[in-house]
Amino acid sequence: MHSGKTRRIATCSCRGVGLVLAGEPRRVYACSCMECQRCTGAAFSYRAIYPDSALVGRKGETRSWRRTGSSGQWLEQTFCAKCGSVVFMRAEGLKDALSVSVGCLEDPELPPPAMLHWPGRKHKWLCLEGLPEAAAS
Repeated sequence: MHSGKTRRIATCSCRGVGLVLAGEPRRVYACSCMECQRCTGAAFSYRAIYPDSALVGRKGETRSWRRTGSSGQWLEQTFCAKCGSVVFMRAEGLKDALSVSVGCLEDPELPPPAMLHWPGRKHKWLCLEGLPEAAAS
């Protein structure tokens, strides 16, 4: 249970899926791996990791698909069954947590990414200055 007053709502494009999250994220990150690029249709993903306990409300029909990452562990993307927006993901290596797509939070006050995963896959034009680069995940 979170004692903080911060609550954020993540919604898909059609607003059919909604998550209510309490408290601040553990970490905010960007990822340039090819799977994140394919998943988002952009040059990188931008996500906030919340503990499972932060999820205090959920609505709407979702579907998920699971793949095996380069580490051999699974990653599961969860998206709206109607519009297809990826709202969050879970990963075998990310215990008791979900990684929420920051664009679904519609919160310009959310901090910038603190880390870039897969920097070797980054598009040459992408400049995330001052961001430490994580080892290949």
